[in-house]
Amino acid sequence: MTDRQERIRQRAHAIWEQAGRPDGAHQQHWDQATVEIDAEIATKEKTASRPKPTPRQAKTAPAAKDGTKPKARPRKA
Repeated sequence: MTDRQERIRQRAHAIWEQAGRPDGAHQQHWDQATVEIDAEIATKEKTASRPKPTPRQAKTAPAAKDGTKPKARPRKA
């Protein structure tokens, strides 16, 4: 049994218990567990595939059109 199948089995069992252990709802609980586990796996894969953010670079003022350095702006308090 794969890790995914085992997780689905455990989740379906938990859903069954939370529902009061009803008879005849096995497939519904299994289907619900499958949706939940697959969504969890997809979220983890999406998060893992994101590139790590790079540190922010200091913002610089754009250069003046005439080639001179731009004047320093006063800082806001």
